Amino acid sequence: MNRRVNRLAVVGGGAAGLTAAIAAGERARELGVPLDIVVFERDDRVGRSILATGNGRCNFSNRNIKFFDYHNHEFVGEAIGRIAMAPDDDAVHSFFSSHGLFWREEDDGRQYPQANKASVVVDVLRASAAAVGVREACECEVAAIEAPREAGKPFTLRMADGVLERADAVIVACGGKAMASLSAAGLAVLPLQPMLGPLRCSGEDAKFTRELDNIRVRCRAMLVRPQGNEYACVALERGELMFRKYGLSGICVYDLSRHFQPGDEVEINFLPDYDPFEPGEVEAFLSERWDALTDTFGAITYGDFLRGLLLPRVSEALLKRSGVRPDEACGRDDAVNLACLLTMFHLFVEGIADADQCQVRRGGLDVAGFDPQTMSARKLPGLYAAGEALDVDGRCGGYNLHWAWSSGLIAGRAATDWLNS
Repeated sequence: MNRRVNRLAVVGGGAAGLTAAIAAGERARELGVPLDIVVFERDDRVGRSILATGNGRCNFSNRNIKFFDYHNHEFVGEAIGRIAMAPDDDAVHSFFSSHGLFWREEDDGRQYPQANKASVVVDVLRASAAAVGVREACECEVAAIEAPREAGKPFTLRMADGVLERADAVIVACGGKAMASLSAAGLAVLPLQPMLGPLRCSGEDAKFTRELDNIRVRCRAMLVRPQGNEYACVALERGELMFRKYGLSGICVYDLSRHFQPGDEVEINFLPDYDPFEPGEVEAFLSERWDALTDTFGAITYGDFLRGLLLPRVSEALLKRSGVRPDEACGRDDAVNLACLLTMFHLFVEGIADADQCQVRRGGLDVAGFDPQTMSARKLPGLYAAGEALDVDGRCGGYNLHWAWSSGLIAGRAATDWLNS
């Protein structure tokens, strides 16, 4: 008598979904049991969301992954903190290495495929999925997942076109936008908020950034929160910032956006090697610079003083903001008084400028309802979640894809074990 083959449905054919499907298939092969794995993807192909990551190059992980760099980091720590985080030993890098991906590192530990194309990562995943018999069901949008009516019965997947599918276990691995319209068996879905995106300014601050549209600066940027007559530092990033017509962009701004609350401001330090909280160091630098320039040129102007220190358009905009003309004479005291302007320049931000530019969505399935060791729903056996479907997000630099791969591996293996328990 033939044994009935269990069916595992993976909702979402992105990073987490493909990894979960592969992990499930490989675990079934290890156990020597048949398993019908179907990936339901509402797009016309799986992996399309991966193609857009890292500006088309796929920053798939980072050498310096730490679980405390994630929202709901305690859950993440329990899930993947027990796995060695060093890139030569952890589950994610072992997975990709064994499946043929070769990679290299860039600044800040960011890791990219050696071929420098995201399509290579998708090719590796699709080939690995096909090798264990994973089936792709594209242009199939799952609108609702209905729990079994009684123990031993399958889940029902209600498709957007009304078609019904059955599955003995389900892994929810769709992205944040898809979670907004998915009914997930009655589980709590937290409101979705766009994260890792540009910040919008208004009024005079927007006028300032508009004058510098597309100008990039290397700086330290700090998100600060007014507390009485002082400011509290919420988050600090160092890197490249880009001025835009609407406000601020760049990787460091994207990372700051994860911590934004209404009323916050961005403080820019255009002299990132100098600490504004050590004013004596900044003032000494400016004083010595003034001495050196006057020795060379004699009397100098503000424009002379900032030439070679900042881009001309940046120095002009800063001086204009402070009410000083570039051709005005600049004495030593005047130069020293620029310390605050250069290291503690404030811009008021209103919030995310463009949700479509955001890399992730915070929210989704509440992690409180899931076991971090298996990614399984605590009150609904047979239902699992991975990636952005859960209320987890990390900083820029490969963190979110690393979470997608990690949680997908855990969910896929655990689902197969449960089906065969």
